[in-house]
Amino acid sequence: MSLTLLALLVRAAGLTVAISGVSIALGLALGLFVSVASLSRRRLVSVPARVYVSFFRGVPLLVQLLLIYNLLPAAGIDVPGVVAAVVGLTLCTSAYQAENLRGGFLSVPRGLLEAADMAGLGAVQQFRRIRVPIAVALTLPTLVSEAIMILKASSLVSVVGVVELTRMAQDLASSTYRPLPMFATAGALYLAIDWTVAGLGHALERRARWGRA
Repeated sequence: MSLTLLALLVRAAGLTVAISGVSIALGLALGLFVSVASLSRRRLVSVPARVYVSFFRGVPLLVQLLLIYNLLPAAGIDVPGVVAAVVGLTLCTSAYQAENLRGGFLSVPRGLLEAADMAGLGAVQQFRRIRVPIAVALTLPTLVSEAIMILKASSLVSVVGVVELTRMAQDLASSTYRPLPMFATAGALYLAIDWTVAGLGHALERRARWGRA
């Protein structure tokens, strides 16, 4: 494979990482909000949150992307395919991350919260300094797995016109009539990205364990 073709695939891989990274970060923030809402004792808050999670976990990501890509222009909102891709991935991953974080919040030791009450910490301080850090630490392995899944699922955003890694490999395979080296290189790049994310996740897990020790 020529360096020019390899450079095109690497550049497309960079776009894949950028779209996935932004979506994962936004999804974590939105998932945190949805998870807290789903645990609310007010049904007007918890029921919509649970419906949100059920919808975005139940509908295939490909369908979600196509809905968003066609729904936004119908509503008078004309956005580039990259924006539609980020919105779709964000909404999808936020539902999974919300469910993971909900389990983390439910696993926070009751004794810590009672000790926080005795120390005079208010609800906001407990949430920010105890509930969120512990919930994230407890669910970190599943959050990392979700990040890797989104990286791989980002190959679907080509349906909204984004030339990410998979789409670039398809285009180059068609133009060079050499599908095997193109898809093999794309697979190697995906594997390298996933290994990097997994390595960072393991490092964060070790740091979280040391912090709890």
